Amino acid sequence: MTVPDLGIRPDKIERPHQPVGPRVFRWAIFAAILIPAIWSATGLDIDWPSLNPFRWFGDWEITLSWNWTYLIVIALVVLVVFWQTKSLSWSAGAGLFVLVLPWFNIWNPDWFWFNIWRISQNLFPPDLSPEAIQRAMPKVMESIFIAWVGTMIGAFFSFPLAFFAAKNMTPAWVNTGIRQVLNGIRAVPELLVAMLLIPITGLGAWTGTMALGLHSIGTLGKLSSEVVEGIDPGPVEAVAAVGGGRVSRVRFAVIPQVLPTIVAYWLYRFEINIRASAVLGVVGAGGVGAELVSQLRFRDFARAGTVLFLTIGAVLVVDTISARVRRRIISGEPEPSPLTNFLGRNRWQRALALLVMGILAFVVVFLLRQLQVDLDPLL
Repeated sequence: MTVPDLGIRPDKIERPHQPVGPRVFRWAIFAAILIPAIWSATGLDIDWPSLNPFRWFGDWEITLSWNWTYLIVIALVVLVVFWQTKSLSWSAGAGLFVLVLPWFNIWNPDWFWFNIWRISQNLFPPDLSPEAIQRAMPKVMESIFIAWVGTMIGAFFSFPLAFFAAKNMTPAWVNTGIRQVLNGIRAVPELLVAMLLIPITGLGAWTGTMALGLHSIGTLGKLSSEVVEGIDPGPVEAVAAVGGGRVSRVRFAVIPQVLPTIVAYWLYRFEINIRASAVLGVVGAGGVGAELVSQLRFRDFARAGTVLFLTIGAVLVVDTISARVRRRIISGEPEPSPLTNFLGRNRWQRALALLVMGILAFVVVFLLRQLQVDLDPLL
């Protein structure tokens, strides 16, 4: 059988489009990381201050230091990107990206890497004395309580607003207005909300709680309204067919469909608020952030490392528990118990799990001892 000639040349067949952006910037970032190593290894610095575009800014002057090796690296980046993409614009953009990095002096080993190394040495190991832990632990718990109460405020107000913001529940003039209000609330960052509330509520945990609560209303209201809009209309029509009114349709047909997903969003927002509450302490809105800023201000990096250590541990524990609860709510099926998961592993995984559990048990007992909690009745 003869295949008819359709006049299509193999070299003219369109290939599927492949995005070049990630590939380009992968090479650019690789070159940006490689430059400090080559720079420090060669040391062929040649100052060209006339090329510095910031030289006329007086106190804002940023020194520009060049060397021939750096110029060769830029040329190689441009050639490699052009070879990968066959695009002059992407090649020029990648070269420009690498070119402007030293103007901001971030790769100067006398400044950037030295300070990073010095601060890391001071932060770790952290101060795990009883005094340090007893001072930091209440602030960590305060951040968790701020996040929890802020999430509850957001959940309480966003739940009814979600039904008014859903397009399948209210007229257009109602849901459009509610959506714009939620968008306006969500557009203001928690940090700015806390700064605006400080003159009203003063410094302390209540300011951080209100800031997280207000921002959670906007975020949870938006997410919950989209969940309401995606319901199955079948149960709603069934309730309406037996004479159910608007309230009955919402109560027996809408809420059972949307509640598991909305509660999962509440838990996810709680995880976000825990991390946000640590930042709010920077402006005096309570929580562990205030303690961290205080320790850094007095250059007590060991105590600051203690705060970071406890904060990271608390966030990991809460995120793990919350993720497990969210999976249980969304799936509707009980997950295997930790003992079942443990027995289903191979011997190497069991050994690793035992090691992790032993480390966690040691950390818990150590913290309780440092907090001077009497463990004798428990042993």
